[in-house]
Amino acid sequence: MAEPSLYGYESPLKGYENRNPLPAEKNADGKSFVNPQTNKLSAAYERFEDPISNDERGGFDVHIYYYQENAEQKNYAEELWSRIRYEFPELRVYRLWDKPIGPHTLAMFEVNLFTPAQFGAFVSWLVIHRGPLPALLHPNTDEEERDHTQRATWLGREVPLDLSIFRKLRARQNGSQ
Repeated sequence: MAEPSLYGYESPLKGYENRNPLPAEKNADGKSFVNPQTNKLSAAYERFEDPISNDERGGFDVHIYYYQENAEQKNYAEELWSRIRYEFPELRVYRLWDKPIGPHTLAMFEVNLFTPAQFGAFVSWLVIHRGPLPALLHPNTDEEERDHTQRATWLGREVPLDLSIFRKLRARQNGSQ
């Protein structure tokens, strides 16, 4: 995970500065708060928040890892990969890599999510069906290293990533400019 102080953050209340104060009233459960109603859903139900990609790249990547030398995990990964392709044919599912690739230090496969609805359906499904396999969820923006670190979310244990690949990529890009 990246050091949070490396990045700047806009206030989450940007655009809401002049709103009425939130009510202190509680719902019937006595614990949660009554929220002001707007009679419309958040745009985040339909479109990923900027700067997350809303194009053919996909808004989120999900990397599902397994120990390539562990026969049980490899078998589970193969079965999960097949099940995902049956259950979610609209998603883009990549091959099973049987060795580390890119910043990923374990064998894995990748699934791309294109809409907030797909994200909600797939991630809630994966929480139950990932079994012993950890998964990295990250957005796709123009900041790949940040996407894989500070903006990343893990299901299960965190797997170390080889972040040097991002520095090498930046050095190559800066050298070619």
